[in-house]
Amino acid sequence: MSTEIKAPQFPESIADGSIATWYKQPGESVSRDELIVDIETDKVVLEVVAPADGALKEIIKGEGDTVLSEEVIAIFEAGATGAAPSDSSAPAAESAPAAGGDAVLSPAARKLAEENGITADSVKGTGKGGLVTKEDVQAAIAAKKSAPAPVAATAAVAAPVAAGAREEKRVPMTRMRKRIAERLLDASQETAMLTTFNEVNMKPMMELRSKYKELFEKKHNGTRLGFMSIFVKAATEALKRFPAVNASIDGTDIIYHGYQDVGIAVSAPNGLVVPVLRDTDFMGLADIEAKIREYGMKARDGKISLEDMTGGTFTITNGGVFGSLMSTPILNPPQAAILGMHAINERPMAVNGQVEILPMMYLALSYDHRLIDGKDAVQFLVAIKDMIEDPARILLEV
Repeated sequence: MSTEIKAPQFPESIADGSIATWYKQPGESVSRDELIVDIETDKVVLEVVAPADGALKEIIKGEGDTVLSEEVIAIFEAGATGAAPSDSSAPAAESAPAAGGDAVLSPAARKLAEENGITADSVKGTGKGGLVTKEDVQAAIAAKKSAPAPVAATAAVAAPVAAGAREEKRVPMTRMRKRIAERLLDASQETAMLTTFNEVNMKPMMELRSKYKELFEKKHNGTRLGFMSIFVKAATEALKRFPAVNASIDGTDIIYHGYQDVGIAVSAPNGLVVPVLRDTDFMGLADIEAKIREYGMKARDGKISLEDMTGGTFTITNGGVFGSLMSTPILNPPQAAILGMHAINERPMAVNGQVEILPMMYLALSYDHRLIDGKDAVQFLVAIKDMIEDPARILLEV
């Protein structure tokens, strides 16, 4: 029975996608829920899996082709037997590559081998009928890295490259990277963006964390107490006091949001993504930490969904994890403001007429001056500074 494989239904904010990678080719056997193709959109990479056991009959949209929402991309034959040889013909299948000099690779294995300079005949296939799988290629790559290269081979490779050669490599942008570039450019051209700075003494927060981190982790089933959750709670309280910072512009209208959905900028292999913590006013520190950790793991594995990134009234980005001392974060439209955290460094500070060495962090608030006045922006940042330097203010809401 033939079944149409369709692209997922895209949200209204996504017009189309493109075929990134086919993991199966026509005639190959497929198991139910096995990944067969990746579709890259402006925001995320969507995975399409097999609807049942069977075989891929026909590919309609090849790699690089543009696809629309719910467009047919392939034909699937449920219950069909793929081209993989049976056990009785396995010896013949294994001898065929040896005779022709070409090993049989799965699409994912072939792509990985080409990217890492692995020749097909150097990999022993462990799949059915001697098929070289992606795992086989990964093992070959690991072995290649761990094995010392022969002197003769090293010389042969190094010979063609002249000393002082200026090599260049041109690769096309991914759809996600192009969309990120477009949004950043739009934010800088279509908003009256301004950044205000302040600095915060992290000593009280560090002492609080050091005092309670073990008890916190024990009480909340291994969830660790970090600085980000406290900054989220401080920002949430400040957003309640300064609703313009939590608002957005829609044409000639201002939308004031009666809730706080805080986006957390996360670095992913394909680019920066901003998953959203919803209703942070009703979340505890442990809930925030657990959700941030979940988003971090999903971003690392490329599993962030469109639902995770939809909405958001305010964003926090932490360049300090990469060592940034100071920066001017760019707005995430249609949001009107974004808070930038930075590295904690010990600096000499004047305290009551005395010089003390304190762990200090620079804070940056970029905001849309069309909506937020400088006074509100400065007071918003000062409110966060006061709550971080005196954490009891968060609990007392003062």
